[in-house]
Amino acid sequence: MDGSEACETLRNKLLFHKDSAFLSQLSCPTPGTGEMLLRTAHQLTVENDGIVDTIALTGGTSRAHVIREICSHLEPYQVGEKPITGETVIAKDLTIDSLAIMDMVMELEDRFDVSIPMSVIAEIHTVDQLADTIQDLRAARG
Repeated sequence: MDGSEACETLRNKLLFHKDSAFLSQLSCPTPGTGEMLLRTAHQLTVENDGIVDTIALTGGTSRAHVIREICSHLEPYQVGEKPITGETVIAKDLTIDSLAIMDMVMELEDRFDVSIPMSVIAEIHTVDQLADTIQDLRAARG
C-alpha cells in the first residue's frame, strides 16, 4: 500500500491527523497567554485484526486540562468577547446563576471523579480556585 487509500488501516500503531476528532480546538484561551487550547482523547478505540477495544488513557490529569473543562462549561455564560481566564470570577464576571453553577460543579465532579464539599464550594470564586480544588481532591484520592 502506498498510504493514499482513504480506508487504509494501520495495525498496532496509532495515527492522529491534525484534523482528527481527537484533537479538537476549544474556544477557551489559555489563562495568561490567550493561546488556543487543544483537547486530546481520553479514550481511544483501537481495531486490530477485527477486534475492537477501548483503551482508557491513564495518567494524571493536568491542571491545564481541568481549566479547559471548566472553560468549556462556562463558555455559554461568557460576557461579550472577554476571555474566560483563571482569574475570572465565576458568579460575577459571567452570566451564570447559582443553579447553573451547581449543575456545572456536579458535572465536573462526575468528570473528574471527585466530591467537592458544599462548604468548599462556597469558598470557590474563580476558575483558578475551582481548578485547584479539583486537582487537590484528585491528588488526595491517590
